[in-house]
Amino acid sequence: MTDTKPENENENLDAAAEAELDGVPESMKEGGEGEDTSGEPTAEERIAGLENELAEAKQQALYAQAETQNVRRRLEKDAQDARAYAATGFARDILSVSDNLQRALAAIPTEIKNEEKWKGLIGGIEATGRELETVFEKNGIKRVASVGLPLDPNQHQAMVEVPTDEHEPGTVVQEMQAGYMIKDRLLRPAFVGVAKKPE
Repeated sequence: MTDTKPENENENLDAAAEAELDGVPESMKEGGEGEDTSGEPTAEERIAGLENELAEAKQQALYAQAETQNVRRRLEKDAQDARAYAATGFARDILSVSDNLQRALAAIPTEIKNEEKWKGLIGGIEATGRELETVFEKNGIKRVASVGLPLDPNQHQAMVEVPTDEHEPGTVVQEMQAGYMIKDRLLRPAFVGVAKKPE
């Protein structure tokens, strides 16, 4: 006859031990000291990681917002420039018309200007020139000052050097063709003669 009492006692001991361990955290059942030996991060570590991710996400959102504002500003400036300088090509072409009109007036002999029969025609040409200048000013097109000023490579193009003692070297003493600006941009440089010391 086989004795089964020790087996029953072992089963009873295991059941009692399990009952005592109910309600005890898993981390304490194995380690005995409350240490997390599972290799998974603790709650504090998980919170710290999430806070870092949140900070990075906020930083990236700020960068994206700043970049969006920069792009919008660039687009607005491009649109303003397009409106302001849309007529640049047309204005440059019209300058040659103005030049020819001025040349025509300059070519009229003085005796003809004084004749009564030509005064109406000449007056009309002069009025057309004045109207053209008014239209230029309305569209931000202004004549570049040149004679008597130092040569400015940003606005003047030196065509000849004029030997003279009356002006400092580098001074503009002659204008062959007027220069013009459109707003703050050069539309056409003034063609000028520049003083130099006589040899």
